[in-house]
Amino acid sequence: MEWLSAENVVAVGTALIGIVAAAVMVWYERRVPRRKRIGYRVQMDNPIGDDVRSGIANVRLGLFDETPDMTNATLVLLRVENDGSQSIAREDYTSGERHGLTAVFTDRTIRGVSVTQPPGANNLMGNFTPSAGLGYEDGILRIPRVPLNRGEHYKLLVLLSGGDVGCPIQIIGGIRDGEVRPNRAMTPDDRPPLFSRAAQLITALLTVCVVTLALIVVLRDDTRPPIGCETGSLTVTGSTAFAPVMRELAEKYENDCEGADITVDAHGSQAGLRELDTAGAESKNGAPPVVALSDGPKSNGLDKLRENRVAVSVFTLVVNDKISLTNLSTEDVRRLYRGEIKNWKELDGPDLPVLLVSRDANSGTRQVFQRRVLGRGEIANSSLDCVHKDDPTAPVVRCELDSTDQVLSTVAKLSGAVGYSELNNATGYDGLHGLGLDGHEASVEDLEHGTSDYPYREIEYAYTYGAPPADSLVSSFLTYIRGGGQDVIRTHGHLPCGTPVGMRICGAG
Repeated sequence: MEWLSAENVVAVGTALIGIVAAAVMVWYERRVPRRKRIGYRVQMDNPIGDDVRSGIANVRLGLFDETPDMTNATLVLLRVENDGSQSIAREDYTSGERHGLTAVFTDRTIRGVSVTQPPGANNLMGNFTPSAGLGYEDGILRIPRVPLNRGEHYKLLVLLSGGDVGCPIQIIGGIRDGEVRPNRAMTPDDRPPLFSRAAQLITALLTVCVVTLALIVVLRDDTRPPIGCETGSLTVTGSTAFAPVMRELAEKYENDCEGADITVDAHGSQAGLRELDTAGAESKNGAPPVVALSDGPKSNGLDKLRENRVAVSVFTLVVNDKISLTNLSTEDVRRLYRGEIKNWKELDGPDLPVLLVSRDANSGTRQVFQRRVLGRGEIANSSLDCVHKDDPTAPVVRCELDSTDQVLSTVAKLSGAVGYSELNNATGYDGLHGLGLDGHEASVEDLEHGTSDYPYREIEYAYTYGAPPADSLVSSFLTYIRGGGQDVIRTHGHLPCGTPVGMRICGAG
């Protein structure tokens, strides 16, 4: 099931840990502290004599050095506190003796006791009297039934002998509806923890869960499979300029949808449209498994073909790097392709003959160039090798090639050559550079931002023969192109029709 993915399990687990942790903390704050509780802690256990085996000998003066039996003496500071949320009265102590608590110093003998109270707690000292049970014998100290408000404490400084530093110290006693328990001792040199152990544990668990979830999200493949994967075979034909986009989209679809076989066989827009129309007319089972890509709308007479607007493509004129020009007016381009300009020096360029390298009549790129820039057809073909005139009466050399790659490689090789191409194919091609038109550079970004009136652009169409069935590979692949394929279209330098600006441009036709 889809919801049982690794990231969902971790996310739900993290949420549950947070909820349980919050509930436990609420319970702890509301329930546990409501019990009466006395805590005690050993804040100091230091050696005085030089015979204390577990300690480090101190330097002694005065009474510490003169009093008998001080060679193995120790000083213990014991703090007793009400660390619950309710006050403790004398009658709350459950001891059967007069005193309320008993402090046991294992293996040591008590030599003296001093009781101190914090500032503002003057009510405590009156409870520490022999009649109230205060006294000691050997290693046992009897502590009276001292009433303590919430947060109050007192300290016992005990002088001992006969044992090691670190011998066990324990307070024994009982509190009605409560407990007596040791707290962690904190010496003056200790640094108090920023968080409690429970908080640290919960924080660590939540951190591990969040980091795990983040790693899953970062490392997983976010490419979603096409909506409604279908199996079978499909041929994509038509535009050679848009063929690289189609090849990558076909490969991604096949990887996500097992059983799909998509072949991209591009021979030019017009040839692809005719191939689709013929396949549709011969098909006995409705729409054939063929999609034809076209740089621009179909021509008249192909009434059965149904259009799907895919992207906006930007095209560019390209010239050999020996030609230093970077921009031409539309009128100068028209004069070039009417054969009226025979040498580049007529346009303030180098002294090189003009060589027109064009696409064949089936090319959508050529159709766009004629429609958007020239406003008419190109002059007749006059050369097979793009260098010599086969027709001596022709005004300039003009050749026709079968693909965009052939045009680019020929322009890059021949000094004086000019041609045209889809923008992304020409970008970074060695030996040639693009020409702007009327002061506007060929740029998808400028087009998208609305800052350019660059004319040499066109809508890319995907044509089908009629309406393909909803459960067909044709329909599924077209849905993928319009949805998950938009990033691929952008990567190849086109503007998807599915974006806000793309929809406006594609809708305008």
